[in-house]
Amino acid sequence: MIPRTLFGPEHEEFRKSLRRFFAEEVMPHHERWEEQQHVDRAIWKRAGELGFLCLTIPEEYGGMGADRVYSTVLMEEQTYAGASGVGFSVHSDIIANYICNFGTEAQKREWLPKMASGEAIGAVAMTEPGTGSDLQSIKTRAVKDGDDYVINGSKIFITNGYLSDIVVLVAKTGDSGEGAKDISLILVEAGRPGFTKGKPLKKVGMKGQDTCELFFENVRVPQSNLLGTKEGMGFVMLMKELAWERLIIAILSVAGAQAALNLTLDYTRGRKVFGKPVASYQNSRFKLAEMKSEIAIGQVFVDRCIELQLKNKLAPDAAAAAKYWTSDLLCKVVDECVQLHGGYGYMLEYPIARAYIDSRASKIYGGTNEIMKELIARTL
Repeated sequence: MIPRTLFGPEHEEFRKSLRRFFAEEVMPHHERWEEQQHVDRAIWKRAGELGFLCLTIPEEYGGMGADRVYSTVLMEEQTYAGASGVGFSVHSDIIANYICNFGTEAQKREWLPKMASGEAIGAVAMTEPGTGSDLQSIKTRAVKDGDDYVINGSKIFITNGYLSDIVVLVAKTGDSGEGAKDISLILVEAGRPGFTKGKPLKKVGMKGQDTCELFFENVRVPQSNLLGTKEGMGFVMLMKELAWERLIIAILSVAGAQAALNLTLDYTRGRKVFGKPVASYQNSRFKLAEMKSEIAIGQVFVDRCIELQLKNKLAPDAAAAAKYWTSDLLCKVVDECVQLHGGYGYMLEYPIARAYIDSRASKIYGGTNEIMKELIARTL
C-alpha cells in the first residue's frame, strides 16, 4: 500500500542472502529441531560464519558495525521463513547489546567475538517462577564473598537457556528496600559449579526454540563479572534497552502477520469451494482486505518507531504501544487466516497452523500486553 523507505539497495542484497540461508540451511532441519526442542549448535556457528550474528556490534569486536535496519531485515526474513526455532535476535540484539553498551573492555573482548562467530550463545535471565513482569520483586541474590559473588536463585522461561554459554543474570545485590536500586546485572558462564539447566520446557508453540529453567546454587563468579560501573545499575540498564527489546517484538509481529496473510492469499486463490476459489467470495475478499489494511497501518507505525530508535529518540510508551498493538494484531490475523484455510488450517503440516501456535506467546513475552497498557496509562 505505502512504500517502505527504511531500506536501501545494500539492505535488499542482505535480505536475499538471509532468504537463501533460512530456506536452504534452516528450514530443512526445523521439524527435527521442534522434536528435540532446541536447534543444533551447528546452525549458530554457520550463522556466525556468514556474518549474520551481532550485526550492530562494532567490527573491532567481531560484529558488522551495522545499524538496526540490518537487524530488522534479519528478523523479517526469519519470520517470513517460519524459522521460530533460532533465537538469533535475543542473542545478537539483546544480550550482545548489554555487554557492548555496559561491559568493561575485558568483558567485550572476552565475549563479543565469540558471540559474533556463534561459538558462544547468549541468554538473559530475568523472569523467575514467582515473578514475571515485576522485576523489582526478584528473589535471585548475589552476595559478595571475598573477590566473588555467590549466587542463589532460579530463573524460568529463558530463551537460549539450554544452549547458553554466557548468561546476563538479573540479581539482587543490595538490601536498601528500594527495589530498583538493589538490582544488578552479572555475567555468569555456563559450566560454573552450581549453575545447572533444566530440560527444554514443553511449550504450546515455538517448539524449536530452546526455553528452559536455570538454577543457581552457591554459584561463584568474580566480582569483575558485574556489568556497569557499580552495583545497583541493573534496573537502569534494563530500562535503557527495553524500548528496543519491545520494538523487536513489534517487528516480528508485523512480519508474522504479513507472512500469515501471504500464505492465506496463496491458499484461498487455489482452494475451490462450490467450483469457485475461496478468495472469490465476498466474505473472503473483505476479510483479506481488512487484514491487508491493518497490517499496513501497523507497519507504518513500526517503521516510524525504527526511525526514532535509530536516532535514540524512541519513547518507552511508543515502544509499549507498538509491542501490544502489533502482537494483538498478529494473533487476530493468524486466527482469521486459519479460518480461511478451513480444516487444513488446523493441520500442523500447513505453515498457518504452526504460525497459530507460535504467535500466541507474542502477547506474553517482553512484558505482557496488560503491562504494556499499564505503562502507557502512566503517561496519560
